[in-house]
Amino acid sequence: MGRLEGKAALVTGAGSGIGRETARLCAEQGAQVLVADINIDGAEETRRIASADGARVEAVRADVTKPEEVKELVDHAVELFGRLDCAVNTTGIEGALAPVMEYPQESWHAVIAVNLTAVFLGVQYETAQMVRQSGGSIVNVASILGVVGFATAPAYTAAKHGVVGLTRSAALDVATLGVRVNAVCPGFIETPMVTERGVHAVPGSDAYREIAELHPLKRLGQPREIAQAITWLCSDDSSFVTGHTLVADGGYVAQ
Repeated sequence: MGRLEGKAALVTGAGSGIGRETARLCAEQGAQVLVADINIDGAEETRRIASADGARVEAVRADVTKPEEVKELVDHAVELFGRLDCAVNTTGIEGALAPVMEYPQESWHAVIAVNLTAVFLGVQYETAQMVRQSGGSIVNVASILGVVGFATAPAYTAAKHGVVGLTRSAALDVATLGVRVNAVCPGFIETPMVTERGVHAVPGSDAYREIAELHPLKRLGQPREIAQAITWLCSDDSSFVTGHTLVADGGYVAQ
């Protein structure tokens, strides 16, 4: 049996990268999974991949910066599966890269909306449902930039620090109500956000090698490595863990 056997999971931002691999691993470990992304084509591709071995995986389009759509998303998961045992909030965008004095204000607002406000809305509606059913586990995907700074990324860094703070506060609010809330802080992971956008660290490029060198393990992480940390936090194997920030970064912040 998988460590999520019989559980119902919701994964936002599941159209690619860490969200996609998390949905896939949740399904492999026995969960029924609802995947959500503003890019429905990406969500449907995740559904196809994750359900390949017969798991029940459903896909839906959702703009998680909108409260009404987040509420509908949680309600839809409960309609499909009868309950919500695990919720993983992975939605994020990289935003502009620029010094704070030159940072575009429109990028600031967009990054805060997607990377922080959307996580807040998810946690708000997910905890409400889990409290009603007397149990559940929420995992928010933050970043190493939730615990350290990074030049030219003021909005992303501020948002991810906010996710870490939100996670700790929410965990305390629901600790006696059967609900756990944790965060995972990945280092640089080989996803489209890193390789195709953001720092444009295409495998084999000078940028890729420079980013790899920032990590003591001298490589970028893989989405499955982060998904494994997330699914552990979703599972009963981590039953005494809440309010925790699990850093999975190849040693980046240990330096």
